[in-house]
Amino acid sequence: MTSPAAPDRLTFRTKFYYGLGSVAFGVSTLGLSSSLLQPYLNRVIGLPALWVGTAIMLTLMLDAIIDPVIGHISDKLRTPFGRRHPLMYLAIPCVALACIAFWNTPPEWGPEKAGPILVGLLVLLRISVSLYEVPSAALAPELAPDYNDRTGLFSYRFFFGVIGGLAMNVVLYRVFLSPEAGGILNPEGYGRYGVTAALVMAASILVSSLGTHSRIPHLIRPVERKVPTAQVVREVIGTISNPSLIVVMISGLCSGVSTGLSSALSQYFYVELWGLDAKAVGLIAIAGVAASFAGVALAAPASKLLGKKKAMLTLFTISVVTGALPQLLRLLGLMPANGSPRIVTILVGDLFVSTTLGITGYIIISSMIADVVEDAAVKTGVRSEGLLFAANGLLNKFTSGFGVFLSGLLLTIVAFPTHAAHGPVGEETLRHLSLLFLPISIGMSALSLIALAFYRIDQDTHERNLATLAEAAALAETVEEHEGRAPIGGSGGTR
Repeated sequence: MTSPAAPDRLTFRTKFYYGLGSVAFGVSTLGLSSSLLQPYLNRVIGLPALWVGTAIMLTLMLDAIIDPVIGHISDKLRTPFGRRHPLMYLAIPCVALACIAFWNTPPEWGPEKAGPILVGLLVLLRISVSLYEVPSAALAPELAPDYNDRTGLFSYRFFFGVIGGLAMNVVLYRVFLSPEAGGILNPEGYGRYGVTAALVMAASILVSSLGTHSRIPHLIRPVERKVPTAQVVREVIGTISNPSLIVVMISGLCSGVSTGLSSALSQYFYVELWGLDAKAVGLIAIAGVAASFAGVALAAPASKLLGKKKAMLTLFTISVVTGALPQLLRLLGLMPANGSPRIVTILVGDLFVSTTLGITGYIIISSMIADVVEDAAVKTGVRSEGLLFAANGLLNKFTSGFGVFLSGLLLTIVAFPTHAAHGPVGEETLRHLSLLFLPISIGMSALSLIALAFYRIDQDTHERNLATLAEAAALAETVEEHEGRAPIGGSGGTR
């Protein structure tokens, strides 16, 4: 395989437009997060907490199964618009319509009628987001084959994703769900949020897709192959059985449980455990925006200084410990009483540190996953960017869904009130919730870090893989020329 000539550097324009599309991912992550879905479906719509947790888990699992299918289609697609962009364009109307429909359920339907319909719309919304997100993630290794450039490109991706999600979070709690607008339990606020989120996601996907459209002629164009189904199956198995990918997937399996559980219960803790109103939650979201700047700025230097694996393990460990600290101190009776100005100050500072380091870790691990692309290609002879990124997300979504299910189970165990107006929830109930939550969250995060310690691809390995693929591409080109055929397709990708 060969690739057309391309600029030597990854330009700011390319990085900017590529990253901009992640605004949609950030906004969708907020909207699809259990921290918003759980209280909306449970406390606004009136569905039982365990029912909600189960429903969110099942929709996540279905989405996880579909993602590799989308990734495989993206890898095999052959069009004048490349492999990735057709699906990215298709996502635009699907995302907008599904988002508006989900958050604008007629109140007269009631919980019994609304429940099954909302589950169906949630599935449609998740698939619509995946139509953009899976091909977009697969586009990164093609745009940036260089070991260190990838971390920089993923920094843009995560920066816009975090900014989009956190900015919408601020708008959600300070505008749509503000006390003046009716508060956190006002269904009309969620409806207005849904329309706004739909427009923002559609616009960011459109601008990003158009902005990277000019790179299509320079992207990898694998030779169209006609191979038996059995061989395709062997290649897929060979790709997803890559040792480093398995390590990342096991790590994601463990962290997914912790992430899903933490996300689902975050609003409960902010509002009930810490006694914060919507404005205070919005202030914490602003701290998250500031942390995103710091996390993006830290990723590339930390990766170069320590190496990707060591940097990720170190920073993510500190992030986990920092994130759990306020609740641990509350259980020990060492936190100020609710209502104290110091509560907000402590939570803002804690979130800034934990989010900064967490974002840095996620950026680096995404770059590590991208490095598996060439490693798998050396072993299988096939580049499968879409399949690799989707496969990594599969277990993460499964276990994140399980984490959400656990949140519903924990809320049920502590007898957290359903369809209840804001506060007060008994101190003993909240204490029991923390005592159940912390060991699970910290334990699964620790297992995630232990698994990732077995990742083996470093810069030297990556460069050897690139050299091997370049030699194979040169040989294939020589053979094609000898046989009198014009070479088609790309090998190492361009920037």
